[in-house]
Amino acid sequence: MAWNEPGNNNGNNGRDNDPWGNNNRDGRKSGDRNQGPPDLDEVFNKLSQKIGGKFGKKGGGGSSIGGGGSAIGFGVIALIAVVIWFSSGFYTIGEAERGVVLRLGKYDRIVDPGLNWRPRFIDEYQAVNVQAIRSLRASGTMLTKDENVVTVGMDVQYRVSDPYKYLFVVTNADDSLSQATDSALRAVIGDALMDSILTSGRQQIRQSTQETLNDIIDNYDMGLSIVDVNFQSARPPTQVQDAFDDAISAREDEERFIREAEAYKNEITPKATGRAERLKKEALGYSERTINSALGQVAQFEKLLPEYQAAPEVTRNRLYLDTMEEVYSNTSKVIIDSESSGNLLYLPIDKLAGQESSTQTRKPKATSAYDEIQLDSQSSGTPPSSSNSRDSNSRQGRY
Repeated sequence: MAWNEPGNNNGNNGRDNDPWGNNNRDGRKSGDRNQGPPDLDEVFNKLSQKIGGKFGKKGGGGSSIGGGGSAIGFGVIALIAVVIWFSSGFYTIGEAERGVVLRLGKYDRIVDPGLNWRPRFIDEYQAVNVQAIRSLRASGTMLTKDENVVTVGMDVQYRVSDPYKYLFVVTNADDSLSQATDSALRAVIGDALMDSILTSGRQQIRQSTQETLNDIIDNYDMGLSIVDVNFQSARPPTQVQDAFDDAISAREDEERFIREAEAYKNEITPKATGRAERLKKEALGYSERTINSALGQVAQFEKLLPEYQAAPEVTRNRLYLDTMEEVYSNTSKVIIDSESSGNLLYLPIDKLAGQESSTQTRKPKATSAYDEIQLDSQSSGTPPSSSNSRDSNSRQGRY
């Protein structure tokens, strides 16, 4: 039987007993230790009375004090709640972040870095880093245009350009970008040849992939911007890896030989050009020197011609003597064939020159061989004409 059902008297004059041993909730004594739990209304009234006793005015009736204290207590509690609510609305956005504020679950605005305030339970915010560079890697085995299989890896670096679009326009912007990267990469690889992917066309593939990816991002309004796209690796299947390695090595050797040839050409060409210029300058100088020498000889001959026309014999002898002087000055021995005696005459020019130098103090120096003959003729008493005639006869005999 339940404790409060009728008939549960237990010798208490027909009054029901509660679980705490009280006969009747309305009839329990105030000093009874076994009384039940206090009523909520009673607890609230006591709390109101205590607060009213502290903040209420002294004097007057007890009912008036209790009523005023209850109103003041409600006001203080409300004030404390408002202060707590207001202070809990402050929040901070980092320097590299932007805050997206939602009012009652709907997009409201974007706040800048710094200390901001929102009405709590009305506005909510989400901080998005718009300066951090994020990385995404895409790789897979793909089919090329020439029906070959190649394994390609690519790394995409991006950042958030519009926080609102990044959070709310697409369901998951990072996952959408990953799918878009895989799609763009497969589209570009499908239009390229195997040889181009592995060797010289890597830069073009990287650029084409970035352009295709930007078009996809713009069409879907993901709120992202591509910073850079890096073509990580491209390798053929394992079964033909060695053959492709040999082909790549041959192409690298070809490029190396071309660079070495260009370097050799750049080294040799300036030297050859300088040597050619030097030879041209030397030839030009020789030409000018030869022409000037010929012009000088012509001028000398033109000056000598009137003298020769005036005295041909004297001028001829003078020219002959000057020529012999020039020839004999370059040799130390002279052998003369004399037709009259049939013997060879040996003239030691070096010794004669030594003797001549010893007698230079006593004899005036001649300006030429012709002057020497004149001086010798005067000293020996022989007329110059006879000497000239003998020299002429001897020359005619020899030649």
